[in-house]
Amino acid sequence: MFKWKRLLTTLVAVTMVGALAACGGGTNGNAAKPAGAAGESNASTSSGNEPVKLRIMWWGAQERHEATLAALDLYTKNHPNITFEPEYSGMDGYLDKLSTQAAAKNAPDIIQLDPGWTPDWSSRKQLAPLDGVDVSKIDPKLLAGGQLDGTQYAIPLGSVAFGMIYDKAALDKLGVKNPENGWTWDDFFALAKELKGKLPSGQYFTKDYAANYFMYSAYQYSKGKGTVITDDGKFNIDEASFMEWTKHFEELRNEGLVPPADVNSSDKEFDPQMDLMVAGKILFRYSFSNNYGAWDSIKPGAYALVTMPRAEEAGGWLKPSMYLSVSENSEHKAEAVEFINWFVNDPEASKILKTSRGLPVNKDNATALESSMSEVDKVGMELLRATEKDGQTWTAGPGGWTNYIDKDFPLVHDQLSFGKITPEEAYKQLKEAAMAYE
Repeated sequence: MFKWKRLLTTLVAVTMVGALAACGGGTNGNAAKPAGAAGESNASTSSGNEPVKLRIMWWGAQERHEATLAALDLYTKNHPNITFEPEYSGMDGYLDKLSTQAAAKNAPDIIQLDPGWTPDWSSRKQLAPLDGVDVSKIDPKLLAGGQLDGTQYAIPLGSVAFGMIYDKAALDKLGVKNPENGWTWDDFFALAKELKGKLPSGQYFTKDYAANYFMYSAYQYSKGKGTVITDDGKFNIDEASFMEWTKHFEELRNEGLVPPADVNSSDKEFDPQMDLMVAGKILFRYSFSNNYGAWDSIKPGAYALVTMPRAEEAGGWLKPSMYLSVSENSEHKAEAVEFINWFVNDPEASKILKTSRGLPVNKDNATALESSMSEVDKVGMELLRATEKDGQTWTAGPGGWTNYIDKDFPLVHDQLSFGKITPEEAYKQLKEAAMAYE
C-alpha cells in the first residue's frame, strides 16, 4: 500500500524488528543468489584491475552523507580500481532529478530508492537483477518489497519505525507532560487544546497535516480501515475517517494551533533555517526512528521520539528504510552489484554506516551494532521496540500510483490548508483523481 516518498520513507515489510536480528532467512526461494559468505569483499571483479568509476546517488542529512562517503573511501582502499562519483542531496527534488536522468538513460550506476518507488521502477525494467548479492542474513520480509516475479531488483538497507518527534525542551518549559508510547489520537488532539493559550506568538502545536498522505494513512490504519490504496491498485480512503481527520485539522487551523498556510508550506525538513521544528515554530512532526540522530545533531538533547498515536489499532509501522539498486543502463553492473553486496554485508562497512539508514538488515551486523550503540542511537531503537509490538504491516503497494501520492495528495492538501476547498470537496477530488490510476 504505502508508496513512500518523503522521507520517508509511505510509507512495513517487517512486523517484528527482532526478526531482523534473529531470523536467518536463507536465500528466499528465487530471490537473489549468494555471491559468497556475508562480509566477503569479493575482490575478484569481472573487470579485473581495469579502472572503473561508479556513479552513486542518494539523499539524506549530513550525518548520512559523511558516513556514506567514508564507506566509499574504504571500498576504494580495498578495491583500488574502483572509484566513485557521488551525487547526494536532500529529499526535495531527488526523485524528479533521478527520473529525468533515467528517462535520458543516464541514471547513476547505483541508486538509492524509497521503498514506495520500487514497484514502478522494477516494472518499467529500469533496474538490473541483483542475483549477486548475498541475502542469507537478511529477513525475507524485508526483501519482499524489492522483488518482482521472484527476482530481486532492490536490496533493503535498514529497518525503521514511523512515529513522531517532538520538542521535549519546549514542552518542559511550558510545563506540559510529555506524551508516552501508546498514546492515542484523542490524547494527541487533547494535548493540542491544552497548549492553546500557552504557546508564545509564532509557535504552533504541529504542522497542518490535513491531507498529508502519510499522516492520514496512519490515522486510517489506526481506525482499522486498512490501506489508502489497496495492493491491487484500488482507491480505499475511508470517507468517514477522512472527514474526522480533516475536520480535526480544520479546528486546529481555526484555533491557531497549526501554522498559517504560507508558513506551513515553507517547511524544509532538516534545513537549519527552514525546518519549522528546528526554528521553534512547531512542537510535533512525524519522523522515522533513524532520523533522530540528525535532529539531535542540530539541537542536542532538545528532542524526543514517541510512537505514532493509535486508536483501535496502532497508527505507526516498521518498514525497510530504503533500497539500493543498480540501473539497467549501467555499463558496470557486475561491479555495482559487488559493491552493494559489500555495502550491506561487510562488518567494517556497518561500523561506518551505523544507523544512518536504520538498523542494518544483515542480522549479524545488527546484533554487533546494538551492543555498541550510542545513546542517540538507543533513542531510535526504543521507538523501534515500541512499534514492533503491534505495528502495522507495510507493503510497497501497486505500481503506477507515485504521482497520486507525490502530486495529487499534496495539491489537495495545499487547497485545504489555504482554505480553498472543504474537507468534503477534498475527498471528492482525491476519489476522482484516483480513477486515472485504477
